[in-house]
Amino acid sequence: MIDYYDVNFNFMCSLSPLSKKTYDKLYAIAELKEFKADSKLVDIGEVSKKLYLINKGVLRSYLIMENGKELTKSLFTPIEFFASFTSMLTNKPSEFVYETLTDCHIYEINYKAFIALCDTNAEVLKFYTRYLEFLFMAGEGIFIEISSMNAKERYLKLKELIPNIDQLIPQYQIASYLNITPVQLSRIRSKLY
Repeated sequence: MIDYYDVNFNFMCSLSPLSKKTYDKLYAIAELKEFKADSKLVDIGEVSKKLYLINKGVLRSYLIMENGKELTKSLFTPIEFFASFTSMLTNKPSEFVYETLTDCHIYEINYKAFIALCDTNAEVLKFYTRYLEFLFMAGEGIFIEISSMNAKERYLKLKELIPNIDQLIPQYQIASYLNITPVQLSRIRSKLY
């Protein structure tokens, strides 16, 4: 498996400067794992205890509606941190499933060990603060996109972010992420291609 040490260091420093010494402390509590497609990292009803960093592949978070329909909340691609934050922070069961859509390389980080580093290392705490600020701004951006863009525009935006998305995951999962039906997605694609 590939070692993502330098790539992740550069990514994390783009959010908040880290010394190599501090980064090595973070790296020491992270474990790189390989997951096959359709692996559940967090399941509904499970209390989440880990932060994750994806370096290869595509993953999604979704919930299951009362009628059994899956509603995709987020897609994660390299290089992104993700977690069932509400579950982790409240120590309550997750309402979302976090599932790999392709084969993935993902670092797992024990949340308690990470928080212990935050308590003793100002650089780690500053990084965490910057990342949470980044997530907040990204959430606002997503709200604006959903509120102001039509389905075709959201699909094209997704294609900008993940150009080969149509080859990576099934169309019904793309449609779920866009909050449209697979038939609507098929119509959009037929008009574009």
